[in-house]
Amino acid sequence: MSTRSNVAPSTLSVDLVEGGVVVQYLDGRETFYNGVPEPVEGAIKTPPGKEVHVLVTDPDGVEGVMTYVNDRNTHDDILESTGVGRVMLESDDEEELFPGVTVSTEAYSVLVEADLEVVDGRVFVFAEDEMSEHAYELVAEE
Repeated sequence: MSTRSNVAPSTLSVDLVEGGVVVQYLDGRETFYNGVPEPVEGAIKTPPGKEVHVLVTDPDGVEGVMTYVNDRNTHDDILESTGVGRVMLESDDEEELFPGVTVSTEAYSVLVEADLEVVDGRVFVFAEDEMSEHAYELVAEE
């Protein structure tokens, strides 16, 4: 098994459409995250064993940075050509993805926390596998 390393993300085009979120990669391809993201206050612990993608956008939601958490399938050169970042966490790691946005591991889940007073934009979390897709938007606590 080849090792995977952290990869810095690039700025990508984002389109918040009815029914989901479209992210356009640097190579021109697009991905569609199906479903209106569920608002969650401040932090989300993803279901265990899911692929987790974190998208931090500008305030208008038209561009942002996408980071895969613990992705072991995608080669570094593919991530670099698409502009998607990756962070690899050990069982007790915590990493700041973006000012005000941190990720850590909790058993087989990923905890994504956002201090929305620091983040000048929106924070989306996508957790998926072959069986299900989950979409969340971290929002300020009321």
